[in-house]
Amino acid sequence: MSSFADTTFTPPERIRNFCIIAHIDHGKSTLADRMLQLTGVLEERAYRAQYLDRMDIERERGITIKAQNVRLPWTSEGVDHVLHMIDTPGHVDFTYEVSRSLAACEGAILLVDAAQGIEAQTLANLYLAMEHELQIIPVLNKIDLPAAEPDKYAAELAHIIGCEPEDVLRVSAKTGEGVDAVLDEVVRQIPAPQGDPEAPPRAMIFDSVYDTYRGVVTYIRVVDGKITPRQRIRMMSTDATHELLEVGIISPEPKPSAGLGVGEVGYLITGVKDVRQSKVGDTITSERKGAEEALSGYREPKPMVYSGLYPVDGTDYPLLREALDKLQLNDAALTYEPETSGALGFGFRCGFLGLLHLEITRDRLEREFKLNLISTAPNVVYEVGMEDGTELVVTNPSDWPEGKIKDVFEPVAKCTIIAPSEFVGTIMELCQSRRGQLSGMDYLSETRVELRYTLPLAEIVFDFFDQLKSRTRGYASMDYEESGMQSSNLVKVDILLQGEPVDAFSAIVHRDAAYAYGTKMASKLRELIPRQQFEVPIQAAIGSRIIARETIRAIRKDVLAKCYGGDISRKRKLLEKQKEGKKRMKTIGRVEVPQEAFVAALSTDESKDDKAKGKK
Repeated sequence: MSSFADTTFTPPERIRNFCIIAHIDHGKSTLADRMLQLTGVLEERAYRAQYLDRMDIERERGITIKAQNVRLPWTSEGVDHVLHMIDTPGHVDFTYEVSRSLAACEGAILLVDAAQGIEAQTLANLYLAMEHELQIIPVLNKIDLPAAEPDKYAAELAHIIGCEPEDVLRVSAKTGEGVDAVLDEVVRQIPAPQGDPEAPPRAMIFDSVYDTYRGVVTYIRVVDGKITPRQRIRMMSTDATHELLEVGIISPEPKPSAGLGVGEVGYLITGVKDVRQSKVGDTITSERKGAEEALSGYREPKPMVYSGLYPVDGTDYPLLREALDKLQLNDAALTYEPETSGALGFGFRCGFLGLLHLEITRDRLEREFKLNLISTAPNVVYEVGMEDGTELVVTNPSDWPEGKIKDVFEPVAKCTIIAPSEFVGTIMELCQSRRGQLSGMDYLSETRVELRYTLPLAEIVFDFFDQLKSRTRGYASMDYEESGMQSSNLVKVDILLQGEPVDAFSAIVHRDAAYAYGTKMASKLRELIPRQQFEVPIQAAIGSRIIARETIRAIRKDVLAKCYGGDISRKRKLLEKQKEGKKRMKTIGRVEVPQEAFVAALSTDESKDDKAKGKK
């Protein structure tokens, strides 16, 4: 640490904090790669494509899941500057990562594909940046593509932001053309961070990760004062105090430094192993003469989809708890609480921001913590009002109340779809089949249209995105945000095996879709559950009314094999005896559902589609 003693802090007026926001696959990570190479922080031998996508799962799917920050040196007009750049995800399920990144910046590069134009998520991220009052720099990427139409989309972008088409920068992140001009504009347009270097230190935690060897690594943005190694700090929300073992910057790998001043972004390590000690959105100050007022934190993310996660091997339950603890530190949008299921044993009810978020979380738990998991069918949060006046919140079909229900409310979402105008009819048909209501429609240009629908969230989170992509040949893009609750005619469909409900297969669906769900699940289970010595009925029921039935036929042992010729009454006696045995077995026998059947029945087709969606 002593080697850093003489290092001076960067003056705030030479610092620029910005992030890159865009729709999925518009080239954020590739532009970040070019910036790393252009500023010289990344040597050619260390370079690999999508350098900031650190996780294997990000590299496999070709999507960014975690926002990453990096410090870049840049000289503009003869003056040395320090740029802090944050590369953000583009998928709607990770909008929460984007909003946290925006809070650590003063400006944003809005990146648009010059061959595809503005997409739904581009607009959503633009509005987020405007909410944070950030300086927006519009940039058109992929101008080297044969299908690129930079003039057309520059006019579209200028119209939305309110600037001139010539103000829109044009780059090719692949070839590096125009990237240096973007960095010059960042220095010129984005304001320097504001803060008081002499005030008591205040720093905002915007991310944290768990390192097996060093404990919790916390990423911060300093607002006032300075943070130095060996200083004793206090977390303002928990009042916990720690000694700083290391303070540093990311450039692009972690490097220890003499400390962080106003406007700087970096990391700190306290050696703390308890993951709950470092809460995203918390304010850090010094233990002595610390700040009185905390910084305004982040809006807590509200889970949109709930699903149960259970270990295939029941003895892995403590490991799953520990893994969720560590993962939650790195993913503040994940919530969980313990629950038990008669069929699956002990597990956790987890809240996610969407189906891709669920898929990624499960994948990370299985890869990073070597767990083998079953996830139950996802469902949203319902509010149920009973006739006796009681109100309940239902996140799990097994919590569905018995008795007379007065009304059920389900969450609805405002959905924005942008697509070529030729697909308007197909999109409307899809949205109406999913109980959607059209709330508005605008033409962005002669060929592109924006449709705004109000849809039940339960209809969106399954395979809606997939259906939309396949019906519009991949041209449509979609974004959604929650917008309250609405009354709906919903029922709980139970799946009964030999008259006993199996809680893991229960689902809450609209009354019109109940029959389809019941018949689909019954026929699926008939193929998956092995035949027993006795006949097994599989029934789908709403309350006490059976709406669908399939039967697993019994395995019949040939009891007459040893009878050849002779008296017919002997054969009859043996058959009667077998009949009696089967009857008795049917009353006392239990149907064992193998674990593979649970996995196959609950890994619905939607989750497979979602994997494909992630790769798009």
